[in-house]
Amino acid sequence: METLTEAWLLMAGRDPALLQIVGLSLFVSLTASVLAALIAIPAGAALAIWSFPFRGLVVVVSTSLLALPPVVVGLLVYLMLSRAGPLGQFGILFTPAAMVVAQTILITPIILALTREAVLPLRRDYDALLLSVDAGPWLKLTTLIWDARFGVVTALLAGIGRALAEVGAVLIVGGNINGVTRVMTTTIALETSKGNLELALALGVILLLIALAINSAIHFIARFGRRYELTR
Repeated sequence: METLTEAWLLMAGRDPALLQIVGLSLFVSLTASVLAALIAIPAGAALAIWSFPFRGLVVVVSTSLLALPPVVVGLLVYLMLSRAGPLGQFGILFTPAAMVVAQTILITPIILALTREAVLPLRRDYDALLLSVDAGPWLKLTTLIWDARFGVVTALLAGIGRALAEVGAVLIVGGNINGVTRVMTTTIALETSKGNLELALALGVILLLIALAINSAIHFIARFGRRYELTR
């Protein structure tokens, strides 16, 4: 009971350390989600729309990347950003930038796969219409992405949720440095091992509330999208 009280006081009192950790977590995850969306949304829509050699292989590979182990991604990014690595000259290892890179790699396959699933059913409905107006590739791509916007936003929210829950990759490339790269998930793991359950519990509650908000948004958007389709 005392632990719960202390955790509540940390949240209610807006503890500076707590706010810094939550703020950094949101910054890293949202930045990674935006970067991943810029890559994955057009790529996922393109895989749903266009036919090209080895398209099936590309789909299989991109889907397989959904099971990419976070620690492996963290290790690969670490090797690339270390002093001996090809990107070591930028000196971003153990910084939030390195964490953004790792999270972007992890969530890009998720957004790509979900975007493809959202756009794919529309291909048959729009093929004849877009062909009749002689739509170019870019117009076709943007039109279908817009019409599948509810599914695309759901894909983006799923990516954000996955990024916020990440531990392994950000721990490896970020180093969990106090005041620099310490985010909610890595802090929870560290503080629990140290026996500082008040901070760990406070961060756990905040993380659960964020996850609940994201899942509620996904559910609401899905329902709104279905109603929108029925009223068209």
